Amino acid sequence: MKTTKLLLGFAFIATLFTSCYVEETRYVDEPSVSLNQLLNSYDLWYVDINATQGYGETPFLQVAFTVSFNNGRMYANNNLVGIGSQGNGYGVEIGSYNAYDGILDVYHIIDGYDSFDVYQVDNNTIELYNPFNDTSYFLEGYQRSSFDYDYVFYDNIHYFLQEYEAWEKTYTSNYGALNDFDSENYLQFLAGGNDATFRSSQDQNVYNTNNIFWDFIGDYEVRDVSGNSYLKRLTLDYDFFSNEYFELSVINDSTIELFHANSGTLYEFRGRGYIQYYRSTGVEGKSTTEVDRYKKRKQKTKKIENTRESTRSI
Repeated sequence: MKTTKLLLGFAFIATLFTSCYVEETRYVDEPSVSLNQLLNSYDLWYVDINATQGYGETPFLQVAFTVSFNNGRMYANNNLVGIGSQGNGYGVEIGSYNAYDGILDVYHIIDGYDSFDVYQVDNNTIELYNPFNDTSYFLEGYQRSSFDYDYVFYDNIHYFLQEYEAWEKTYTSNYGALNDFDSENYLQFLAGGNDATFRSSQDQNVYNTNNIFWDFIGDYEVRDVSGNSYLKRLTLDYDFFSNEYFELSVINDSTIELFHANSGTLYEFRGRGYIQYYRSTGVEGKSTTEVDRYKKRKQKTKKIENTRESTRSI
């Protein structure tokens, strides 16, 4: 009788420990927060465009600097003009979303429906895998109070130049040597193509930017200045004439300052015709008629094959 009780006791203890082990394992494997809670845990998700894997593109992510998820509404900072202040830092509302079972369904106001498998990479990084184009985007989470809007602005300043239909010269200093650029009164920086095309015009006092006659088209380049993240070096390639070199400074969201290195002349240009982007191929929700006028962020790194495989059937 004692032997039987002892064996039953061992069996009970073994069953108890086995149950605890199984229960503990089940608890560890289970996510501590839901996907919706995870998406809402950060104010902003920065789209690290250079980390993208795959050869496809999701238009609304390709144009966004940040996206935000707020109780079923989705926001994005697609423009550098006003970044940090537009929509209290969230940007503009771009659509709605539904998050469940590791899946994010997005209903974009222009591009319509899209769906992603969501994977948590680390504490503040998620991967959005689009099984429809086999491409993964990586998003880094930040709170608005600690997000460096200025860094994003100056690191992508060539896109800022593209956010106006034209830049009109409003000031020329009374110092500096006479030079050919004194005659240039309008500049335009085109999006699309190789993302490095500009146009210039010697027209004066043009009310409608669509009526500007562009005298010249060439390439431009914006480079960093060592030791000063707020100053850039702008080169306008005037082909067989000569290159024009400037120090580029931003005065505010609609005014830039160009210091002409060779002549010592200072110019100010004001943006005309602000373009608010909602997606890569449209302006203010409308398709553009000029192929070279659309804007989208381009990877500085070479695109690589995506190794992610969809966990669901399409």
